Amino acid sequence: MDYKAVEILENEIRLRNVKNFHPKHIFECGQCFRWNRIDADDETRFQGIVHGKVISVSLRDTDVHLENVNIDEFNGFFREYFDLGREYEEVKKELRKDPLLKEAVKFGYGIRVLNQEPFETLISFILSSNNLIPKIKEGIRKISEKYGKEIASAGEKHYAFPTPEELSQATEKELRDLGVGYRAKYIYETVQAIRRAEILREQEKASVLTEEEKEDLLFDLKSISILPQDLCHKALQRYSGVGAKVADCVMLFSMKKEEAFPVDVWVKKAMMHFYGAEGTNLPKIRAFGQNQFGKLAGIAQQYLFYYARENKIRIE
Repeated sequence: MDYKAVEILENEIRLRNVKNFHPKHIFECGQCFRWNRIDADDETRFQGIVHGKVISVSLRDTDVHLENVNIDEFNGFFREYFDLGREYEEVKKELRKDPLLKEAVKFGYGIRVLNQEPFETLISFILSSNNLIPKIKEGIRKISEKYGKEIASAGEKHYAFPTPEELSQATEKELRDLGVGYRAKYIYETVQAIRRAEILREQEKASVLTEEEKEDLLFDLKSISILPQDLCHKALQRYSGVGAKVADCVMLFSMKKEEAFPVDVWVKKAMMHFYGAEGTNLPKIRAFGQNQFGKLAGIAQQYLFYYARENKIRIE
């Protein structure tokens, strides 16, 4: 483990002597959208909405404090969410064997890949298509406020991300009115497909499904999440608005498919910068990354993305 001990304090958990954990690196490396700095100038304290709770994470010297988390919640959910069972020093040791990746691993030393909820991750990355992070966050906030459950925290109102059942009540027009643009159609169609599959999964226990219903059942997100990598990647792209990159993001950040290698503009630049990859062929860059880094491709991608974006790599 990347921490020595867990201490139970009043309304918080303290992880002692934590390695390979920096809030800025984790929450600003493109993998999540519901975490924000508590103070704009402080890179060590963030507040997030996760698993129906508002929690705060702060790094103090070598200790990490998780506020509004009890020991049962930590053991039952947040330890896995923060990927704290993984020895990232071993991951880095393996990745540093690639001399070209060494610089990116050193730069993003505090990155950890979060294990997020698949439905929220899928909708969030559909919303991320050709979009800026502030607009993505705003869209997720508005969707949560309108369709999610209210969470009371320190006198402030926050909202959990809606379930498929809750979000299926939204019309395409209502979603568009929230300012998500053309993505409203994709979100609406994807949510409806997932919700119908959920209903059919329940009906399947009591009756025989028609061939058409069996086809609709292929959109069951839980079933897709346990498919092998290649089948999972293809199945996710059946959802409206999901291409190869979004599918890889969902696989990596919520389905433990660590060989997934999302390629966006920053990863493309990083692969061109470090490896001389041909920037016009994204499938080839994806295949190259998976071949180069194997089962650690997804984590390598996060180091590359963070390095390229933070250093604003330019390719002439």
